[in-house]
Amino acid sequence: MIKLLTSWLESANSAETLFPLNNLPYGVFSVGDGDLRCGVAIGDRIIDATGLEAAGLLRADPQADVLDAPYWNDFMGLGPKVWSAYRTALTGMLAESADAAAQDAVTTFSVPMAEAVLHLPFRVSEYTDFYAGKHHATNVGTMFRGAKNALPENWLSIPIGYNGRASSVVVSGTPVRRPWGQIKGADGELPVFAPSQRLDLELELGAIVGQPSSGPVTVAEAEAMIFGYVLLNDWSARDIQAWEYQPLGPFQSKATATTISPWIVSKAALEPFRAPTPPRERPLLPYLAEATSGLYDIELSVALAPSGMRESAIAHTNFREMYYSAAQQLAHHTTSGCPMNVGDLLGSGTISGRAPDSRGSLLELSWGGKEPVKLDTGETRTFLEDGDTLILRGHARGNGYRIGFGDCSGTVLPALEDPYAR
Repeated sequence: MIKLLTSWLESANSAETLFPLNNLPYGVFSVGDGDLRCGVAIGDRIIDATGLEAAGLLRADPQADVLDAPYWNDFMGLGPKVWSAYRTALTGMLAESADAAAQDAVTTFSVPMAEAVLHLPFRVSEYTDFYAGKHHATNVGTMFRGAKNALPENWLSIPIGYNGRASSVVVSGTPVRRPWGQIKGADGELPVFAPSQRLDLELELGAIVGQPSSGPVTVAEAEAMIFGYVLLNDWSARDIQAWEYQPLGPFQSKATATTISPWIVSKAALEPFRAPTPPRERPLLPYLAEATSGLYDIELSVALAPSGMRESAIAHTNFREMYYSAAQQLAHHTTSGCPMNVGDLLGSGTISGRAPDSRGSLLELSWGGKEPVKLDTGETRTFLEDGDTLILRGHARGNGYRIGFGDCSGTVLPALEDPYAR
């Protein structure tokens, strides 16, 4: 296991920081009324990567500015060799051995993280969400179809997914409005149009595509296309979903919002934490075969804070519980010839473990609403209530350091008045 890389910036050397020199995640920030700028987190500060580029002190492309827009897409488009060279150069400027000129440059072009507002770190081109966690799929299937028929016939052979809404992807801290939708009526009665009463979270990791494709790619090629990862909450209106999902799957129940963490943790930072995908219960077709372990040992948690109250931890799990890796999902996505774009976002699917307290959604934690979840405040939850704040957290744990994403949070706002009342 790689040890902590020490920096001349003392706050980066703490075992508690999420942003040591080993991490260097990418984000977008602003200070006061200033412009949005590309930044890199280190300790308790944000490096102004846009400023370093404009001053000629650290450039990804000698011929063009790629960080003068408020997103990392142009940088991602330069490819893995540039990603690696830029990370190496920035590491050198921040390392304990950095010279005075490098330290002066970083000091000039950095701001305290506490003074910054964080924004979406990349422009989301398109968004696809998968259903690739076996424990989650088994739990949900058991609730609705019984244990013998929990998994669909195709599940052990194919990474199942659906196309979501890129337009509703938001950064951590953005409030989420309870949605209206069509919900099944009582037996023999017509459906009703009403605010969702079974609003839920889904704990996921999002993979960001950093290179385009124009046709089918192998798993190894897909692995090279992935730029990094974010935490992801796939907000889900379960009562709307239950009425609409047959026969074509989720639609409006998943279109309200998808929240992501503000920092993109690069694939390079996660490399020491690779973990194998689980043994296959059914042989995968050759095009999904992996030569490299495709998952990561990332500890994940969910906390819920009712309005005005302290937060309660309600779930703990790990990304290594997934059945399909992001590279397998991406490779499968291209089999039809579907082009992938720089900035495409792939949701992993809900990450649940075997234990009851490792389930990544309230649907599972409350077992469909039948077993309310007890909070430290004395309250209980089956699904989310107005004013509830959800916080997803995650980090990989090294020898004396952590690689983190920053909080992925959102607060539930009450539904609007009937939008169709006239």
